[in-house]
Amino acid sequence: MKQRFDFEEIRPLYDEEVPELMPSILKEEAIEGFAKFIAPEMPYEEFKTFVSSLKTKSEFQSKLIAPFLLKLAAKTADSLDITGLDKISKELSYTFISNHRDIILDAAFLNTLLIDAGYESAEVAIGDNLLIYPWIRNLARMNKSFIVKRDMPVRQLFEASRRLSSYINFALKIKGQSVWIAQREGRSKDSTDRTQESVVKMLAMGGGKDLLSSVYSLNIMPVSISYEYDPCDFLKAKEFQQKRDDVNFKKDKRSDLVNMYTGMMGYKGRIHFEITSALNEELDKLPKDLDKCSLVTAIAGKIDTLIHRNMRMYENNYIAYDLLNGTHQYSEHYDEAKKAKFEAYISEQLDKIELENKDEEYLRIKLLEMYANPLVNFIKATAV
Repeated sequence: MKQRFDFEEIRPLYDEEVPELMPSILKEEAIEGFAKFIAPEMPYEEFKTFVSSLKTKSEFQSKLIAPFLLKLAAKTADSLDITGLDKISKELSYTFISNHRDIILDAAFLNTLLIDAGYESAEVAIGDNLLIYPWIRNLARMNKSFIVKRDMPVRQLFEASRRLSSYINFALKIKGQSVWIAQREGRSKDSTDRTQESVVKMLAMGGGKDLLSSVYSLNIMPVSISYEYDPCDFLKAKEFQQKRDDVNFKKDKRSDLVNMYTGMMGYKGRIHFEITSALNEELDKLPKDLDKCSLVTAIAGKIDTLIHRNMRMYENNYIAYDLLNGTHQYSEHYDEAKKAKFEAYISEQLDKIELENKDEEYLRIKLLEMYANPLVNFIKATAV
């Protein structure tokens, strides 16, 4: 018997719930700080009146969130652009799956670029570990986010994955709504950008068919995200040493907030999004006799290849590779002035790391790997 799922705990808000919940959200003390952050030019009373006038999720995104993010990009990045929009149709729904650099901005910038180009935004998968207060949860759901349950016992996690997969299928096939999900749980801290096989398995759970047919029906469109600079690189390097020195180390909620704020407000240089070819075109090339485990591995590999092949390489990637390997292999892509600038940047990021037993050489290697690994992946993917 086909199981029916209740999506109440994880779905985005319905449009009619937006004006219903807004008054209670605006009563939260922390909202004034949120208002100053997202609309600093607007007096708080005016902000409350303006936000109260927003009646749907689309209005909330297009009139408040997207304008804020475009201003944020103008302040913290040299450019923000997208290519490959000609590969998607406004009449179809897609599962956008991308590499994961920034906790908030990967999906937020993608949706902003879609809205700016006249496309409908995607619903976004967000981990419940980030929704530390009820008002944040409601704002996220107002911003077309659906919730991914984390840190659960294995049996409960399996059921939560089935429900999540069923919701994604429901959003795509019944609501006609595109969705976004990262290729892995948590950011790829060393920029290796590998799709977790568990994500592929989860996506296929709710299709109601064999695994390959289920994946086909999701209309997966991988997206490559390339940041010239990662504002959180020094925080990621710090975490690498903390985990190396203490196998039981775990970040606290405050660390997530620090990472979110640093990622949003830090300098990012150039940011590029590339919508790649549809995954279904690559699935047609797979051998027909793969067992289930091999098929999951192959699908994850196809997603990786599309993401890696469409990354945009910056001078930093070539410089980091040469510095890491002690070579001049890619020196035609940069000059000495750019190399010196990048080395100075790495030194500045190292200086920001505060640790009792600071291992500078180890941390430097980790920072360089973050910028070299996209090039390593790009070379492998373009050679296929």
